[in-house]
Amino acid sequence: MTALKKTVIATVTAAAFALATLPAKAADIVDTAVSAGSFKTLVAAVQAAGLVETLKGEGPFTVFAPTDDAFAKLPAGTVDDLLKPENKEKLVAILTYHVVPGKVMSTDIAGKEMEVASVQGDTIDVNATSGVMVDGATVTQADIEADNGVIHVIDTVIMPGM
Repeated sequence: MTALKKTVIATVTAAAFALATLPAKAADIVDTAVSAGSFKTLVAAVQAAGLVETLKGEGPFTVFAPTDDAFAKLPAGTVDDLLKPENKEKLVAILTYHVVPGKVMSTDIAGKEMEVASVQGDTIDVNATSGVMVDGATVTQADIEADNGVIHVIDTVIMPGM
């Protein structure tokens, strides 16, 4: 084998090992929701509302994320209506009501009842004395970490006072 071939093979091998040792980039809130597979409606709504870049931003954010089944509980036609361009402002208000600034883990609120300010501006009632409820929705899975916050899965779409 020629010296050049040996050098190329050694360089490629070293590069492969170096790349393998780099930490994988963690997923942001949006990418985490997409990869979960149970938030297709939420992701479509975030896209329609123009909030993708915000939720991919630095954060940190705490998101109470309704599943596709949670959206299916809404009256027939509600989601389709909210996704129309003329209803973008209302959609943004609903989605930002599901977001709290900062990264709040379940251990931070365990055993407590409180009101927390949403990004939308209204407060969300949180009761973590027996499980966790947010405005009547049950947190079915807590503490899904993303690189810019945390997702808590909820079984119902919560609505601001509007």
